[in-house]
Amino acid sequence: MGSQEVSTVDWQGKHVTVAGLGVSGIPAARALHERGALVTVVNDGDDERSRSQAAELEALGVTVRLGDGATLPPSTELVVTAPGWQPDKPLFLAAAEAGVPVWGDVELAWRLRGDDGREPAPWLAVTGTNGKTTTVRMLASILEAAGLRTAAVGNIGVSLLDAVLGETEYDVLAVELSSYQLHWAPSLRAHSAAVLNLAPDHLDWHGSMEAYAADKGRVYEGNTVACVYNAADPATEDLVREADVEEGCRAIGFTLGTPGPSQLGVVDGLLVDRAFVADRQKQAQELAEVADVNPPAPHNVANALAAAALARAFGVEPAAVRDGLRAFRPDAHRIEHVADIGEVAYVDDSKATNTHATEASLAAYDSIVWIAGGLAKGATFDELVTGAAKRLRGVVLMGADRALIHEALTRHAPDVPVVDLDRTDTGAMSEAVARAAELARPGDTVLLAPACASMDMFTNYNKRGEAFADAVRARADETA
Repeated sequence: MGSQEVSTVDWQGKHVTVAGLGVSGIPAARALHERGALVTVVNDGDDERSRSQAAELEALGVTVRLGDGATLPPSTELVVTAPGWQPDKPLFLAAAEAGVPVWGDVELAWRLRGDDGREPAPWLAVTGTNGKTTTVRMLASILEAAGLRTAAVGNIGVSLLDAVLGETEYDVLAVELSSYQLHWAPSLRAHSAAVLNLAPDHLDWHGSMEAYAADKGRVYEGNTVACVYNAADPATEDLVREADVEEGCRAIGFTLGTPGPSQLGVVDGLLVDRAFVADRQKQAQELAEVADVNPPAPHNVANALAAAALARAFGVEPAAVRDGLRAFRPDAHRIEHVADIGEVAYVDDSKATNTHATEASLAAYDSIVWIAGGLAKGATFDELVTGAAKRLRGVVLMGADRALIHEALTRHAPDVPVVDLDRTDTGAMSEAVARAAELARPGDTVLLAPACASMDMFTNYNKRGEAFADAVRARADETA
């Protein structure tokens, strides 16, 4: 199926089971019910919130079963699942045994696009272990600068179903896709797509690194114009080689070095394009300055190059790439500069919840007092510490699994001073900032890049980042 073709399904009287209430399940149930499907929603939970959601759907005529997400309802012809439900759940095993297809919310959105007679907007898709949200938002900013009607949607928090079925008519969509979503999206065919990087993550869900990579690689299937890959991450290029794409679709690399033909890269502080120019062997088109990227940390420049490659694949002019990058503002808690105190910079990268993201964060600064720790999620830290050891002025550890990082530091950076905070209360962050300030020297960066999840101490990484920023600002007030 080409990227502009529309898949029509006769939903009238079709028995569809929707797995999971929530961000994707409720819009899916509503959309299918409106099209005449006989919808049953199954949900593991049976709490007050679930009962309230169920009541709203039941008022429409949708059947809801709470507390039983394992059993496949009789007569089911299709299952539509929330992306987080694991593939080995009994519901899906029963569906496979019965020959019932399973779609995710992305697959449903893809199938429903254009069913109202409007020309469906092409999708520019982004996946990867880290950097997806930033890249998609950069891409949307560039597309807007080009005068295109667009939105950043998907795993970024804006429902694809809402974008596809809403009143707004888009020229193109910037779509963030998780490995979960791609797993359940067999017929998705993007205009162009990028895999930013690959590192072990969600392996408990996918079962193996190979399965995780294969699901990420689905984003390239059927691409019509460009498969964008990271030249510094050969695994992403391997996925391009394995993809079944439309005739004429090109492999486009991005690199922080000098680009070769069919690549975007960096030359003398400029982002340049040797892919979408008349003579790729001899020409390079200036797109923007590295200084136009906010912040200009290496991994963020890579994100900008990926976004630029997708925009250029869609025909966007160079000036719009520059203007879009200049207009872009990163989300909170992503390499966010909080304050300078006594010639020491304090930076919040609470979003760095795994070692791959933290590696990129640590690489952005020359001399660091690193605040780390939390829930390790099975991660190991030897490689991370080995790569960062020369940049570390000191380390402050906190959280449930801080000992794992401490052990790696003992092995690979024994001369780096370590403060081990034996506490997991939320007030520990204020002490962590104070102890980091004691270790820091003028010109250093105190960097919160935990390499761990936050739920041992905080509701989420946002709350952790806010605690860090509050502690830094309080310290700035004290020293003012």
